[in-house]
Amino acid sequence: MREGYEHLGEIVVSEEDIRKRTAELAAELAADYSERVPLLVGVLKGALIFMGDLIRELDIPLEIDMMAISSYGSATSTSGVVRIIKDLDTDLTDRHVLIVEDIVDSGLTLSYLKRSLLARNPASLEVCALLVKDGVRRADQEVRYAGFHIPPRFVVGYGLDMNERYRNLRDVYIYTGPEAS
Repeated sequence: MREGYEHLGEIVVSEEDIRKRTAELAAELAADYSERVPLLVGVLKGALIFMGDLIRELDIPLEIDMMAISSYGSATSTSGVVRIIKDLDTDLTDRHVLIVEDIVDSGLTLSYLKRSLLARNPASLEVCALLVKDGVRRADQEVRYAGFHIPPRFVVGYGLDMNERYRNLRDVYIYTGPEAS
């Protein structure tokens, strides 16, 4: 293994599986939004790679915006405190909003985000997440478009990080280093 990657465990989701599932999700979204122009709201930084790949697969008119939210800090589990670091530039009134997330863990961040966006009067609000952790959700959050259900382990790669490292990896790995839970 290359130096600097000694804390990577097994691959949870491969690049090939991600590519295939992203195309499937895009086909579902294209069918569901065929009569509407969705506004895809990417949650920085983790969803950046997934959202880029997803929008390249979509063959419908769409718009995008990004926001940054923090609930982890430098830890491997959520702090429970959510803050908006970068808000949207787009008015959501009467828009069909699709939140694009990298991972849904406890659901607390997503719950906060949905409440915040619903207060802005969108016509509809749905969630598309690449990964959903099984067995750890404390907030009941429906993810209409889920890529993969994974075990409740801390993962990195394909946009997901540990202290800003590993985002560039093409597969999703279990992180086995310090603070792994």
